[in-house]
Amino acid sequence: MKMAMMLGALLAAGQVLAATPAATRTEVNQLMAAVENSGCKFSRNGTWYGGAEARAHLQKKFDYLDKKDMLTTTESFIDKGASTSSMSGKPYEMQCPGAKPVSSADWLNAQLKRLRHQ
Repeated sequence: MKMAMMLGALLAAGQVLAATPAATRTEVNQLMAAVENSGCKFSRNGTWYGGAEARAHLQKKFDYLDKKDMLTTTESFIDKGASTSSMSGKPYEMQCPGAKPVSSADWLNAQLKRLRHQ
């Protein structure tokens, strides 16, 4: 009986720990830091936000998707949480000083590529 309870506890703990891989967490944190420190603006549902507000929003999206065990790669976070509004379906955008707005997905994927090639 004790063995069955221990096994059940270990399996339950494994499911809790089976969320987002550590490497994905690290990359997502680096991307959120890049958004925050970029000097670029972030557009969500027609309103432009600064880096700190953008990071806070993306962190909420990450936390939600992580809790639901929906993230396997950094790309999955970009696709599911950082490219479109879950409320309106409108795409997020990034606009850096002196540049035209680009989709947040394009901006984040470019940043991810740079991170991986450092």
